[in-house]
Amino acid sequence: MEETISLKELFRTLKKRLSLIIIIAAIATATSGLVSYLFLTPIYQSSTQILVNQSKSDQQAFNVGEVQTNLQLINTYNVIIKSPAILDKVIEQEKLEMTSGALNELITVSSEQNSQVVNIAVQNEDPQKAADIANSIATTFQTEITKIMKIDNVSILTQAELGEDPSPIKPKPVLNMAIALVVGLMAGVGVAFLLEYLDNTIKSEQDIENQLGLPVLGAITTINMDDELKEQAAGNQTMLRTRGESVGS
Repeated sequence: MEETISLKELFRTLKKRLSLIIIIAAIATATSGLVSYLFLTPIYQSSTQILVNQSKSDQQAFNVGEVQTNLQLINTYNVIIKSPAILDKVIEQEKLEMTSGALNELITVSSEQNSQVVNIAVQNEDPQKAADIANSIATTFQTEITKIMKIDNVSILTQAELGEDPSPIKPKPVLNMAIALVVGLMAGVGVAFLLEYLDNTIKSEQDIENQLGLPVLGAITTINMDDELKEQAAGNQTMLRTRGESVGS
């Protein structure tokens, strides 16, 4: 017999397991908040910008071909910036206790399309250290690129500075808790439907028809007695018990 599930049954299941869904969502949200606030280390980011452009005097004309050359060099520069040739010197200057590979993981080098500006972003647990490392990378690259490429076309456009009240870029507790809430609700709904699917007990006449495929001919309803009727029934039972004891004596 083919089973069909109506929207009414789905809503009935959700209403029946609503407390379970809320508990699972609350646990997921609270766990995410505790982990974000207490166990994850805040990470700060600071960035500096360098300009790839040959310095010119006032008499020199604008050269489109030279701009295209600078744009083509940017991809090469992005690789050189994160190379041990630059990072090893930065580690030595800043007295960092890490390898060039570990420092490489903390650096992001990017540039907009057809832009001669390169952005160097550094992440660190200490906001001041992040700014110092970013500035050290920029100055070291500006010095070393003339030796590596034999080209002097890099200038520092913006230095990394520490703001008055730096805020970490990660973790983001509010976002994490919002995601955990959504995931918790989805998990709660899934558990609710799973429990309902595994529950094969018969609770209504409809369940009998679905399980046996037979029509229900009759049903015994539950009589809800109010307080007055309950008192009368209790009194009648007491009188009958008293009469029975009298007859027996």
